[in-house]
Amino acid sequence: MALGTRTEEKKPSRTDRQPSVIRLFWRSTVGKKAVMAVSGLIMLGYLVAHMMGNLKIFFGADEFNAYGHWLRTMGEPVLHYSWALWLVRVVLLLAVVGHGVAAYQLSRRDIAARPDKYVHRKRRPSYATRTMRWGGIILALFIVWHLLDLTTLTVNENARPGHPYENVVATFSTWYGNVVYIVAMLAVGLHIRHGFWSAAQTLGMGNATRDRVLKTAADGLALLLTAGFLSVPVAVMTGVVS
Repeated sequence: MALGTRTEEKKPSRTDRQPSVIRLFWRSTVGKKAVMAVSGLIMLGYLVAHMMGNLKIFFGADEFNAYGHWLRTMGEPVLHYSWALWLVRVVLLLAVVGHGVAAYQLSRRDIAARPDKYVHRKRRPSYATRTMRWGGIILALFIVWHLLDLTTLTVNENARPGHPYENVVATFSTWYGNVVYIVAMLAVGLHIRHGFWSAAQTLGMGNATRDRVLKTAADGLALLLTAGFLSVPVAVMTGVVS
């Protein structure tokens, strides 16, 4: 090396930089399972609140329509009209997307980790695994339908803007509205039954002594939510709500 010359230090490229803690967390299997657990609990909390709101329909049109109006004015005067509702929608959307992406990537990772050939015949996925996969697909499709039906009123032929009670009755006065909703709510129940217990395990809440309690709580919660949601279309079909 000639005297007087300097060696330039090589600046680290983007590929040489250490990934952030958040990126490392997301890339890990544990991180993806944690995202699924937390996002699932957020959606579960929303379902409980949503079911309680739905049950107001049994108190009559005035009560239910007032509840629908309150959803758009909650948070006032601190927040503007519908701001709180949109905040809930954004949080829920992030939870749904995070839950779905994590579930898909974990599924692909599980498939990639399997050997190409098996000495013995491959065991079929468990009932719970099949339920979670197909249940997730059904619920994703239902969310789109539900928004088009009772939010944008696109597929609700007899909908009246600003009249949520009448719109719910109009939906469940059609055979296809009932079929879509009932199938989706049964999928919700099965999804919650396995998902609640799985989330508790992921977050470290389960152990040998608490497993039975968690499974019982999951069964009870799934049954309660399913019955609560299904009570509305059944009430419309039987004329209790009209």
